Amino acid sequence: MSRFDPRGKVNRALLAGVSEYDHTASDHPQGVSGQLPAVRHNRTGLEDALRRGGVFGAGEVRALASPAPDDFTRELRRVCHEARGLLLFYFAGHAVTSTSGSELHLQMRTARVLTGNGLPGSVRFSEVLGELAESNAEQVVVILDCCYAGNAAGIWHRFDDPKRKKHKILLLMSVQPNRCILGGDADTATPFTREVTHVLDEGGEVWLSGLYTAVKERMAAADYRAEDDDSQRPQALAPPWNQDADVLLAAGPRVVVQRTETVHGGWFAGLRRLVARARKAFARFGRTGLAALLAVLATGAGGYGILALTGDSGPCAPALELRVLVDPDLEPAVRAAADDYVTSDANTTGEGCRRSGITVNSAGSAAVVNALGERTDAWQQPREDDNPQRDIGPQPDVWIPATGADVDRVTEAAAEEDRIFALLEPEPDPIAYSPVVLAVPKALGAGLEPTGQSLSKLLAALEEADGAVELHRPDPEFTDAALLATTGLYGDDARRAERSLARTERPEPSAVRLLCALPGRGDAVDDRGAALVPEFLLKSGTGCHPATRAERVAAYPDDVPGLEPAFVRVRWEDGDRDAAARDDAVDRFHSWLTGEDGRTLLGEHGFRSPTGERGLLDEASAPEGVTESVRPARAADPTTMNETLEKYGNAHGPGRVLYLLDSSGSMAGRWDGPSGGPGILKQTLPGLGRKDEYGVWAVHGTGDRTHTELLEFGTHGRREAEAALDAAEVRDAEADPPGALLDALAFMRERGSGDDRPQLIVYLTDGEDDGRLTGKALKEVLDRAGGAGVPVAMVSLSSAGCDRDSPAPRIAEAGRGRCLDTGDDLVPALHDEVARTGMGEE
Repeated sequence: MSRFDPRGKVNRALLAGVSEYDHTASDHPQGVSGQLPAVRHNRTGLEDALRRGGVFGAGEVRALASPAPDDFTRELRRVCHEARGLLLFYFAGHAVTSTSGSELHLQMRTARVLTGNGLPGSVRFSEVLGELAESNAEQVVVILDCCYAGNAAGIWHRFDDPKRKKHKILLLMSVQPNRCILGGDADTATPFTREVTHVLDEGGEVWLSGLYTAVKERMAAADYRAEDDDSQRPQALAPPWNQDADVLLAAGPRVVVQRTETVHGGWFAGLRRLVARARKAFARFGRTGLAALLAVLATGAGGYGILALTGDSGPCAPALELRVLVDPDLEPAVRAAADDYVTSDANTTGEGCRRSGITVNSAGSAAVVNALGERTDAWQQPREDDNPQRDIGPQPDVWIPATGADVDRVTEAAAEEDRIFALLEPEPDPIAYSPVVLAVPKALGAGLEPTGQSLSKLLAALEEADGAVELHRPDPEFTDAALLATTGLYGDDARRAERSLARTERPEPSAVRLLCALPGRGDAVDDRGAALVPEFLLKSGTGCHPATRAERVAAYPDDVPGLEPAFVRVRWEDGDRDAAARDDAVDRFHSWLTGEDGRTLLGEHGFRSPTGERGLLDEASAPEGVTESVRPARAADPTTMNETLEKYGNAHGPGRVLYLLDSSGSMAGRWDGPSGGPGILKQTLPGLGRKDEYGVWAVHGTGDRTHTELLEFGTHGRREAEAALDAAEVRDAEADPPGALLDALAFMRERGSGDDRPQLIVYLTDGEDDGRLTGKALKEVLDRAGGAGVPVAMVSLSSAGCDRDSPAPRIAEAGRGRCLDTGDDLVPALHDEVARTGMGEE
């Protein structure tokens, strides 16, 4: 992110302050803990500061006074649509977390709390984050002043964002994760917002980094306290900023505002002493005897701290929080396990207190392996240019990769480092097993032998049964299941394997997302789409209703390793302050997860036993199309995984494209304008970037020389390439298509011999000289195209150029390319072919 000054742009600020609630605990059994009169001062004070700050113009600051959820959502969508520069979103009010701490619920005016974790009248922060990520704003700043505000950072990290839109969002939060704050009183704003407003009013330019630093220092000096007498420390995602990565929030004159100073030895200290006495009374008299005291606290403290008395914590100390990092495909199952465990008897003391909480998040498997192997210093001490806490998430106590081979990959990488800051201690046995399968629509898989074949043989049999079938695979850099599938898919030719996959703009990040995406692309795509995914998802599903997936059956390739999720304790240097308690919490969770209750839950999600015949843990409800027991494929090999990942990177790295432009005399009538030969090629250039290599040959002549060079093969700027095409001329000569194609195939094969980078030959012609593509000449071209490993896109300016009896479709098929003619949507289709090969313009 570059240093961002939004002045003069179309900016918006939305301030949602919920001070009044329809349902409070004093008059409604399902109500929130109390009113928050201090939030009125938050809303008006911050609104005034932003209006006079010089960044937001007239009408650009909107304050919502205790909105209902629908009103809030409508205004949020409005400002997301309107903002073009800076969008600032602020919330103050009650907030609660889910049992696992994985979601933050912002409670609006109509909020209630139901038995069974129902929270009507609340808005999930992940939904707010989604709206902000999709906004038209260049930069977004989120300021949260509520209980558990610090949990928002974890939600940001877990937010599924394949287009990386969330990185324009910065967070400023009033308190650490899993902490509840006190609500102030009716005479002044809450401490955090009061200090934010003070700094904004100090005058001059106030950048977000300076605001965070100043507020943090002021709050530390004032010794503000959160619930349970913890210190209240504001958080940001993610400090430190450098001077070139910041957002300007105010640039106005200094404003002197009379403020009510809070003496922390007085009212708040008294409240804390009252809470402490109430805790002791709770143990002696129970909840009933505290009713009158709670009413007093709800009125005076605004209800922020009442959960300390009436919530699950009761007289209990705050539970230790475990941080669990998992492979993205495993996240739904592990999150469900964590939710069950934290409320189980195994996690409850004899006094009814919770022993530990669990926060589950996931990140791309390749990034996690890299960070644990080579970047543990930056994970512990983040830098602006290297910050795993921002890119992956908090330092984990437990890591659950989809295969134990990932531990070996980390260990091998760490051995090359001078110093490591994290020690991995894997349990000896995996927690479950799930094969990676070829999930085939039921209608296509009827004659498919489900076991005992390699992936290549299964795919060949499937293509023979239905040539229209399309193969889909998630991103191998993001999940281990996709990477393991790719080890079987590649064989000796990664480029060809990648070309065999269905044409999409980009792979889905996980198998869950892939199985959700297929129905969304239409029944035709879903009904003919085979997918390489973990078997357990065929039972547990993906939760992407109301989309209805085609029913699929599983084929089990015997050369693709299965998933064997490992349970790994991660110990961090200087992280031993509560090591004994943390070890106990980790051991208890592992024992539960591998015990009867954990096996039952994993069985419900479709997993198999990690030993023996690999039978389904839940045999009673095996889904149709799944084999009862399977012989496990070979174990995952860390070296093979690393090599496959490197091949994948090369196959999706900078590409090579050679354009062959028919420049014979017959092209004269199809030369000028955007629909002429040079004009069509120019429209494909945006699919190529500055790192891609490409060139243009003018095809003419029937002797020893079949072409001349219009643009030398190499890297180019777009203007240079366009100028070369503009200078192209029709020649008074015939063309020799077989000679030019043979030369091009030999040229590209030589350049691609040392790597797996994507390549493409584009031959654009009017077809007038196709009479030379017959007999021995055509056979030679077909043989060369079939063995060169370079796809050939045959582009005909004739409407019959791709008819079955024409040479063009046979050449394209031999090289696993495409044939396009004027009967197709030619220009967009050719652009897509080029874009699949190139990296595109930045």
